[in-house]
Amino acid sequence: MFTVHSAYVPEVDPDYHFDPNATKSILAAFSHNLRLLITGRHGTGKSSHIQQVAARLNWPCIRINLDGHLSRSDFLGRNTIVIENDKQVTRFQEGLLPWAMQNPVALILDEYDAGQPDFLFILQQVLEPRGCLTLLETNKIIRPNPYFRLFATANTLGLGDETGLYHGTQQINQAQLDRWNIFLELNYLNPADELKVLISKVPLFNNAENINIAKRLIAFANMTRSGFAEGDIALAMSLRTVLYWAQNILYFDDLTDAFRVTFYNRCEKMDRKIIAEYYQRCFDVEI
Repeated sequence: MFTVHSAYVPEVDPDYHFDPNATKSILAAFSHNLRLLITGRHGTGKSSHIQQVAARLNWPCIRINLDGHLSRSDFLGRNTIVIENDKQVTRFQEGLLPWAMQNPVALILDEYDAGQPDFLFILQQVLEPRGCLTLLETNKIIRPNPYFRLFATANTLGLGDETGLYHGTQQINQAQLDRWNIFLELNYLNPADELKVLISKVPLFNNAENINIAKRLIAFANMTRSGFAEGDIALAMSLRTVLYWAQNILYFDDLTDAFRVTFYNRCEKMDRKIIAEYYQRCFDVEI
């Protein structure tokens, strides 16, 4: 835990719900410099869980997405033209990875399974215990700061996407996966905990009149998750979407209109009949 606050420390969410097993693994990674990879469905809080632990530890934390447009030069650095003594000269500017490794920073690689295979090989040496990074452009060896930490999140476990939900994900080299110390899978919260989160984020539902509606929102979300698991529908409602739905109820002043714009309009047309049946069961309203 750091005593000096940094601009890179995430903002504390006082209402955040911590999963005990996930928190234990994340704390172990921070305490013992272990590499932690978190997998799970969208909206299960993979990145936010790491960030909120870092916030409590006052630990600087940087989060980047490994999308297909992130280049080697973005990650490692590039030659840039600068002015020195009124002359243009070329200097190598180190990228995010060398900078993070030389500072007391927790680096989160989001969408790890969307990173291009040739790009991910940059991490091979870094993932090893006390792993260093060699910058070929400057013949420099980057040795990690004692408080540098590395995390990653992914929707799949590096074997490709079998559901069709996560286009762009890649198979991850098994030799690289073998370098991660801890694997953690996050699932959706149980209904009681999900209700606590909803009420804390949208306080209007924290009263006798509206709490029953909040429970029905969560019941509907769990129906979609069960339907998705059984292959009946192609999209499950995440906690993030439940919160958007609750907020949109306030904006649209109508439960069904908010549902349509938040979730229903996203669903495949062939799934909408089943989704409408779920909705009718929970709210006794036909769409």
